[in-house]
Amino acid sequence: MLATFVIGLREGLEAALIVGIIATFLRSNGRRLTPMWIGVTIAILISVAVGVVLRLVETTLPQAAQEGMETVIGAVAIVFVTGMVLWMATHARFMKRELESAAQDALGDGTSRALAVMAFLAVLKEGFETAVFLLATFQAASDTAAAAGGAVLGVFAAALIGIGIFRGGVRLNLGRFFKVTSAFLVLVAAGLVLTALRTAHEAHWLNAGQQRTIDLHWLAPNGSIRGALFTGVLGIPPDPRVVEVLGWLCYLVPMTLILFWPQHHRPGAAASRRIKVVAAGTCVVGAAVLFFAIPAASLQAPASAGLVDAGGQQVGTARLTGDSPPALVLTSGGTTSKVALSHPATESHAGLTTTRYVGHPKATGATPGTITLEQLIAMTGNKLPVGFDPTRNPGPFTAHWSRTATVDVWSYEHHLLDATGRRTQVVTLTGGGLTTPRTMSVTPSDGITAGTWSVAPSYVDRVGHAAQARDNTAAERDFWRHVVPAGLLIAAVALLAAALWSARSSSETSVTAKVPARSAA
Repeated sequence: MLATFVIGLREGLEAALIVGIIATFLRSNGRRLTPMWIGVTIAILISVAVGVVLRLVETTLPQAAQEGMETVIGAVAIVFVTGMVLWMATHARFMKRELESAAQDALGDGTSRALAVMAFLAVLKEGFETAVFLLATFQAASDTAAAAGGAVLGVFAAALIGIGIFRGGVRLNLGRFFKVTSAFLVLVAAGLVLTALRTAHEAHWLNAGQQRTIDLHWLAPNGSIRGALFTGVLGIPPDPRVVEVLGWLCYLVPMTLILFWPQHHRPGAAASRRIKVVAAGTCVVGAAVLFFAIPAASLQAPASAGLVDAGGQQVGTARLTGDSPPALVLTSGGTTSKVALSHPATESHAGLTTTRYVGHPKATGATPGTITLEQLIAMTGNKLPVGFDPTRNPGPFTAHWSRTATVDVWSYEHHLLDATGRRTQVVTLTGGGLTTPRTMSVTPSDGITAGTWSVAPSYVDRVGHAAQARDNTAAERDFWRHVVPAGLLIAAVALLAAALWSARSSSETSVTAKVPARSAA
């Protein structure tokens, strides 16, 4: 309530002062005040409509979109209050004189229309800023009704003070008033920085810097006056995160120095430009340090994967080569074979977006043209095949072989994620007492390419966990390695531009001062 009261009081008083000065000029020049009041009323209605529309739009959005809109509104409110505070810091003491001069110029056309438009635009500007600022403050407040009541009381108090100043019954040191309220509003705006960063995280826009820093529940317990002051007024949560604390400090410290550095210690124009250049250089160096010092996130996966057979027994290892496309290297019992992979296709596997390859390994091992009955029994698991009679089919048999082998490989960012292998071996027997050819499947027994195998499930889980950890680290490192340096570079450009603008203005002022001096000579 206190924050919204001060916002309403300050913004309302700015508008009231402008309207009061314009009304004084109109009345002293015998002009009607009706056009001015019409403009003021329309501006107030538009400002209220802006706030209502923004609120209605926000309530119709999904939760994540609402958090995103709150972030945008908070950022706009921070820009508004920062610009207002900085402008008033240099113009508060001369505001009345400047407005009177502008009003006198506006009356030069002989009508009051220009002053009515001036009043309309002034109230519209203050009203729009107030609507956005109050809406952002309402979102951060724990009691919306109390916050709204504080805003209404602030605007009402501003109107009363404005009427008192207009009638001459109230004398107010505007410079001191705006300086005191500026200090409070800077604290409120710093709290809005915290709130905007938190809603940005809840909108899934900012996932970095979310480590807890300090527990402030002891300082601002829920439901207490201190809690209402810190959380409701200043916007400081009881569990601030790293990025929130940095944002709060990066806003509060420079604004405090700019506004409240002692006047007799403030640097001159030349020194101010040098400070800006040094600050810009510091920002550039900081951006470079962050970019080069923070390594890019990488996937930490094992170099090779264990392979198991259909019974879960370890049968070898597998790894991918760095070729394009890669090849699958299989190792078992001291024997290594390489399988060429082809037909890459994107596919979701084990919860990850992978590249799937297909390979056809070459079958090894003997394919004898003649098989004895004992060899046949060994190939079929030490069991006599159904339909064979040792007395009528004593062998040996003539064998005709047919073998197929397929390997499926899933790669995630050039790392082996999963693989399976299948091999079938079919033999057709004739002779040896058989009256008709007999076709049957036999178990291959020639190394890792035999039978069915797959990557161990534990390895797949390890790669999945490593990918998740890498993604979490990537978001964190990308923020500190790219986003923060980009912000520092933007700040450096702004500081250099301000220094160049100041140098240009000083140069033009110097030239202007020399021209009259030469004319007088």
